[in-house]
Amino acid sequence: MTVLGIAITVFVLIASLALVDGLRKAFTSTGDPLQILALRKGSTSELASAVTPETFSQLQALPGIAEDANGAPLASLEMVTVINLPSPKLARGMNVTLRGLSRVGVDMRGAPLMQGRWFQAGQREVVVGKSISARYPDAAIGHRLNFGRGTWQVVGVMDGGDSALNSEIWGDVNQMSSDYNRQASLSSILVRATDPAAMARFIAAIGEDRSLGLSATSEKEYYAKQTSSGVLLEASGIFIAFIMAVGSSFAAMNTMYAAVARRGREIGTLRTLGFSRFQVMLSFMIESLLLASMAGIVGCIASLPLNYITTGIGNFATFSEIQFRFHVGLTTAIAGITFAMLLGLAGGFVPARAGAKKEILAALTEN
Repeated sequence: MTVLGIAITVFVLIASLALVDGLRKAFTSTGDPLQILALRKGSTSELASAVTPETFSQLQALPGIAEDANGAPLASLEMVTVINLPSPKLARGMNVTLRGLSRVGVDMRGAPLMQGRWFQAGQREVVVGKSISARYPDAAIGHRLNFGRGTWQVVGVMDGGDSALNSEIWGDVNQMSSDYNRQASLSSILVRATDPAAMARFIAAIGEDRSLGLSATSEKEYYAKQTSSGVLLEASGIFIAFIMAVGSSFAAMNTMYAAVARRGREIGTLRTLGFSRFQVMLSFMIESLLLASMAGIVGCIASLPLNYITTGIGNFATFSEIQFRFHVGLTTAIAGITFAMLLGLAGGFVPARAGAKKEILAALTEN
């Protein structure tokens, strides 16, 4: 029972860490190291930002922007908002991120198509991330979604790997901004720099140019900051694991007390043969650690199927849901086993010390 209790505690801890690690992986996998995201100064997310086409034209004139094969600058003016999709699991549906962008923006992100085709400019067509397609039946290819001023046909499904792109819906920026009456107030500008040095200069130039009214950061850094969505869940999971750990420690302590009580004669014999009190205590501590380690391994093995589970969580920065997979990696497994061993130490120390302090004659005469 002690082993089972510790194993369950380790499982809860690993599940909490795997959830946050999966969320972190989804965000850190998003973005290109050379790409810069420009938002209105003071904005913390694309949803709260507002930029104009005039500002976009000014930004394109700055040096250091990479170009495509045709010599056009790799810069994308985009609109981001949130829509509600009907969900079979929730009567109120779930919020998802809707992104209006040009074909340049699509090419800059490099997400391949799994099915169908890309949306056409000026058409009421959208491409959805694979997580959206899997979780929302109405978002399958050939279906129509209702948002904005009418219906939009789903023409493709994209694969963003482990990134947050799988939780987005993309369509033509001009058509979407017209539907939401936002032609003069879009959300963000994505720019690709020619090299890391040009990227640093470009970010500095945006910050120094007050006429732009923008702040800029690397796309990678922007998404990395959004992992704060899972901090509360991680803290809750660790707190629950801590409460369970207290009970598991007492269970381990009771088990070790029983082991010490049953081995009085063995303790007396070891002491008669010349083993010190420390060595006797150490033997019981090793036994406790071995039991706890075994429980930790059982908990880790039980948590491995979590790697195949996809879930969703509300993103506090965008007020939309992001889908991701739990990620039980080597670091998480080591943390779980280490936690189990700490429980073994906590539960085994007092009984082991009590057994080592027994007098030889008293120990030899125990039944």
